[in-house]
Amino acid sequence: MSHRNARTTFHGRLLMVRRYQAGWAKAHIASAMGVSRKCVHTWISRFEAHGEAGLIDRSSRPHTMPTRVPRSVENQIVAWRRRHRCGPDEIGAKLGVCPRTVSRVLNRRQVPYLRDCDPMTGHIIRASKATAVRYERSRPGELVHMDVKKLGRIPDGGGWRAHGKGCAPSRDRRHGRGFDFIHSLVDDHSRLAYSEILPDEKGPTCAAFLRLAAANFRAQGIPTIGCVMTDNAWAYRYSIGAVCAELNARQVFIKPHCPWQNGKVERLNRTLQTEWAYKRVFTSNTGRAAALAPWLKYYNTHSALGGHPPISRLTPTS
Repeated sequence: MSHRNARTTFHGRLLMVRRYQAGWAKAHIASAMGVSRKCVHTWISRFEAHGEAGLIDRSSRPHTMPTRVPRSVENQIVAWRRRHRCGPDEIGAKLGVCPRTVSRVLNRRQVPYLRDCDPMTGHIIRASKATAVRYERSRPGELVHMDVKKLGRIPDGGGWRAHGKGCAPSRDRRHGRGFDFIHSLVDDHSRLAYSEILPDEKGPTCAAFLRLAAANFRAQGIPTIGCVMTDNAWAYRYSIGAVCAELNARQVFIKPHCPWQNGKVERLNRTLQTEWAYKRVFTSNTGRAAALAPWLKYYNTHSALGGHPPISRLTPTS
């Protein structure tokens, strides 16, 4: 395809050739068509070498690109992404490649974004919309986000993720195994996260978790909490006010049916699913629960803020 300032097209170039074959001088052809004599000479030479095919636009891509990542490395990047389902930062660190280069390779190979894929199979399952409106508070503890994520308990020996959906049921479906409730608190400025697996999401449980999470934040270097943001769940609206008063924190609620307003903890919920709960197949609920604390330690001390960990914005007090 010709560039937008091109003076000639295929038919214009062919006209140059026809006029030259008719006996026109190259200078006269250039003057009549408003191009340089060098341009006329170029297209006539290409016609003599390749025929009419030589008058078709060529790619502007360089013949050689010495600094391009070798195809073997590209294959490693794609294989690592499909095997471990991790982002450019982690892939780059593992393979010794710049994260931006990893992104370009994944885009060139048309590998879908992680957010659009099933965390276990890698199959595309969603088409999401991201907002351009972003914010970040200026200091740790100024605003924290709180939420609960519910996950089904894993039967001993593993569930359908371990054995497949087509396996014979090993339990009476009338008696469910119940759910684990993962309560989480995320600091808006540092993204420091604290999560606990609790038996329910009732008011007293949520209040006790907030008190425990605030104590954990103090130990990590966030001495005070200024504001607690939650959704409009009954437990949050009517049960954690007393704890907020103890912490001298203001409680704010997001607009109903707008979970993206509490997006930082919602993003943590998805990260918990993809990197902890569904990262590998667990054969027992106890095994999955035991893996939460090590994962949180890894999350808080690794990349989450443009290559810097949440802990880098804090000054621990103990």
